[in-house]
Amino acid sequence: MNIEKPRPELLRTKQHFEILDGLRGIAALAVVLFHFMEMAITDYNQNFIAHGFLAVDFFFCLSGFVIAYAYDDRIGKMGMTEFFKSRLIRLHPLVILGSVLGLLAFLFDPFGGHPELYSAGKILLIFICSIFLVPFPVITERSFNLFGLNAPSWSLFWEYVANIFYAFVLYKISRRSLILLTIISAAALCFVCYRAGSLMGGWGEENFWDGSARISYSFLAGMLVYRSNWIIKNKLGFIGLSVLLVLSFLMPFSKWNWLTEPLVVLFYFPLLIALGAGATLAQGLKKLCIFSGKISYPLYMTHYAVIWMFLNYYTRNKPNTTHLFLIITTGVILLIGIAYLAMVIFDIPVRKYLTYKRKQGQQLP
Repeated sequence: MNIEKPRPELLRTKQHFEILDGLRGIAALAVVLFHFMEMAITDYNQNFIAHGFLAVDFFFCLSGFVIAYAYDDRIGKMGMTEFFKSRLIRLHPLVILGSVLGLLAFLFDPFGGHPELYSAGKILLIFICSIFLVPFPVITERSFNLFGLNAPSWSLFWEYVANIFYAFVLYKISRRSLILLTIISAAALCFVCYRAGSLMGGWGEENFWDGSARISYSFLAGMLVYRSNWIIKNKLGFIGLSVLLVLSFLMPFSKWNWLTEPLVVLFYFPLLIALGAGATLAQGLKKLCIFSGKISYPLYMTHYAVIWMFLNYYTRNKPNTTHLFLIITTGVILLIGIAYLAMVIFDIPVRKYLTYKRKQGQQLP
């Protein structure tokens, strides 16, 4: 049977919204800083960036917008197989690298950890599940994360679920149906937040299904912003929108989370996407936005191995405030450097190779 190869023009990526790319980088930095801080300050009421975890909901909303923009008008022609290839090439190399880094940190953490509690066979199974994004919450001392070697992979699991649902259902439904699904998902999100007291779930064994509510609403809302052409022309620019985004992460953690967090996710983040898509970018900030967008995913997927080591160091040494500030500041800078190396040495070459093989129509080795 002859299989028709996709036309090259269907495989090309569209022009990026550079301010949205830049905001993705700001959100990734917020996640890194949040993870450092939550290890050192377990009382979220005392954590100045206690809502940094909402960056994931911003990622989900941005993803819905970008996927709809990039594929709504061509997935029918390119086919689901090519769509899934595109997403795997874009996302999965760093899933694997993050798992490898997580495994190395698990086995050779100089500040502690207990790999001796797990047999070689179980560690191998944990690693295999990590690289294939199969939830396996068995590491007790890591709070039964769905992916104990690289905790942020939980959001990639749900991202893949959303992409699959998009390919089979969402790309071809009407705007009216999309609105209905978005409203239903909004109700589910509010219920989850009210029940749990926060939208922080989705990453672990006990809060697994909270992730489905978070991805469902935000991904659909992002799609809806694009399909409704809710592009708001404005002059806020990258700096102005970055400030507005950061404010959501600095929002106080309180007993009112069940109300404030859904308001941010339901309305504020889609508004920021609409503003970011319509904002004017100052020429002098273009390179910064491009770099910020490129580094965001590598930073998100490679930072957590260091976070576990930081937790073990902090537990053992209890550094004072000044020492803690220096460690976290240095750690963030080093993690940006590691992410850049991961991007340049691993992610970009691997994706280029896979893309080349795909375009040549050759069978991958």
